Amino acid sequence: MRTYAGHSSAAASNALYRRNLAKGQTGLSVAFDLPTQTGYDPDHVLARGEVGKVGVPISHIGDMRQLFEEIPLGEMNTSMTINAVAMYLLAMYQVAAEEQAEASGEDPADVVARLAGTTQNDIIKEYLSRGTYVFPPGPSMRLITDMVNYTVTTIPKWNPINICSYHLQEAGATPVQEIAYAMSTAIAVLDAVRDSGVVAPEDFGTVVARISFFVNAGVRFVEEMCKMRAFVQLWDELTRERYGVEDARQRRFRYGVQVNSLGLTEAQPENNVQRILLEMLAVTLSKDARARAVQLPAWNEALGLPRPWDQQWSLRMQQVLAYETDLLEHEDLFAGSRVVEGKVAELVEGARAEMARVAELGGAVAAVESGYMKSALVASHALRRQRIEDGQEVVVGVNRFESTEPNPLTADLDSAIQTVDAGVEAAAAQAVRSWREERDADAERGPRAAAALERLRAAAGTEENLMEASLECARAGITVGEWAQALRDVFGEFRAPTGVSGSVGAADGGSAELVAVREAVRGTEAELGERLRILVGKPGLDGHSNGAEQIAVRARDAGFEVIYQGIRLTPEQIVSAAVAEDVHLVGISILSGSHMELVPDVLDGLRDAGAGDIPVIVGGIIPESDAAALKALGVAEVFTPKDFGLNEIMARFVEVIRASRELPAGQAQPV
Repeated sequence: MRTYAGHSSAAASNALYRRNLAKGQTGLSVAFDLPTQTGYDPDHVLARGEVGKVGVPISHIGDMRQLFEEIPLGEMNTSMTINAVAMYLLAMYQVAAEEQAEASGEDPADVVARLAGTTQNDIIKEYLSRGTYVFPPGPSMRLITDMVNYTVTTIPKWNPINICSYHLQEAGATPVQEIAYAMSTAIAVLDAVRDSGVVAPEDFGTVVARISFFVNAGVRFVEEMCKMRAFVQLWDELTRERYGVEDARQRRFRYGVQVNSLGLTEAQPENNVQRILLEMLAVTLSKDARARAVQLPAWNEALGLPRPWDQQWSLRMQQVLAYETDLLEHEDLFAGSRVVEGKVAELVEGARAEMARVAELGGAVAAVESGYMKSALVASHALRRQRIEDGQEVVVGVNRFESTEPNPLTADLDSAIQTVDAGVEAAAAQAVRSWREERDADAERGPRAAAALERLRAAAGTEENLMEASLECARAGITVGEWAQALRDVFGEFRAPTGVSGSVGAADGGSAELVAVREAVRGTEAELGERLRILVGKPGLDGHSNGAEQIAVRARDAGFEVIYQGIRLTPEQIVSAAVAEDVHLVGISILSGSHMELVPDVLDGLRDAGAGDIPVIVGGIIPESDAAALKALGVAEVFTPKDFGLNEIMARFVEVIRASRELPAGQAQPV
């Protein structure tokens, strides 16, 4: 039982972890901030506004020591949501455990062998959804392979990779796509480990036994439960037939769950409590396909960062189910059910067909590089949005049953979510600068650090397993940013396909509302004598691009010319693109909480470039007080998750453009 937690600083997160463990948590699930996840130190230009916002900043071994102070790592089960730089975070975790062992008089090797937990380390889904990738797919798979080969022998209780279908569903995947793409990722990883030749064929079952999955559970809980039974069936079949694993225990489908966040609503957020409970049932009802670990979001995550009390509420939900109900006392409730068997068979058949399509493209890595999987997810998400807008898919409190009593839980929105102290970023930036300066000035530590980095670069150019070089970097005090940059120097960087250009839309038809917006776009173009162009930009390190992609697709379908360059842009790059493309509107998407730092930078940049007349709109998880502040700074409009009607948003785009060009209002109202 876990809650996903971490914010502000290693010290603050350590205090939170110890409180949560005292409340009955049985494991830790570490949320790292975006600079850590993407391999940047807190003082890097791209870290601006992102430090400590969506997780804890961990820059070096000193931070890792502090994060787990008074928490014995040899007795803990720790899940770390880390991917591109997973190898280095595991290296620092191991070194911290060794130091704890030495301090208590234990054998460090014995403690390392006892370490239990998981590094997420699924880079394929990062290219498709979360966006915290750093290196190209090939080198990224090499890092994963090295970690698997290392942990199987040295940290045998560790799960070196947690294959994540969770984020695929958040990016729009259907149950069939979720199963198929996760299984295709597993095949890519296992094939790479097998082909490396490090593990003998007769021992390959030990590799399979350490592969775990991280799965999403949506509110259609019968279908979701059947999805889990389909996962179990396919995994057993795959590991037995493709990899020859005979031991049934090694073939066990071991998965943890974070229930669906995509379906959490800003409107009537109290409804999220029952959604979370129903989604938890999807992965606990069926004993033969039951999750090994469950972590639940909080009811207010569509509003902002949950407070400790909100996390406690989610933990208590699990405890009530486990200790007050009789759910865990019975054999599988669905064995022999014709309805369940039929649905499982349907999902298995669909997943096999989609896995075959991925295999024909050359496997998961090739399907990422070609953009096939990304385009498929963007299209699925677009269709889901259309079903909600058309009322075919009901979301209580959003497109039906919208009347509501005043909500006492959100009466004071500013106190209903956790906020991060504004001084956290400056303190972290200064701390990492001081760490590097003091290290380099030391007669012993400085040369050791320089030698460790040089060893890492040299090893990256060979086929040597990079774990040992990374462990030496951790011991030498190398920062996450330095470690990642050394590998960037060798591997290069990567920009994943956006999936927008190949996605399914409604360019030639659509609802009456969309047709009306399209007419308004054409009418405005006729009055201005030019094509309406909008720039959709994602500044900072926020890689959750689903919303930006859906805006880009619908804007294209509404007749706008859309410039969308993907994630991880500086404000300066957004301003440069807006000026170069002579756009009529800039749309900024931010979900990480960095809007108050990055949006003003864009506004100032446009003014400095003589383009201050280009209107800027912002979308994201933005509290009302911040929305008011942004408008006072000059933002034309702010959209949050409650604004689910994309056609209405497109109509507002036209209105904002017309106002900025001093054209008469009232021409862009949908019918």
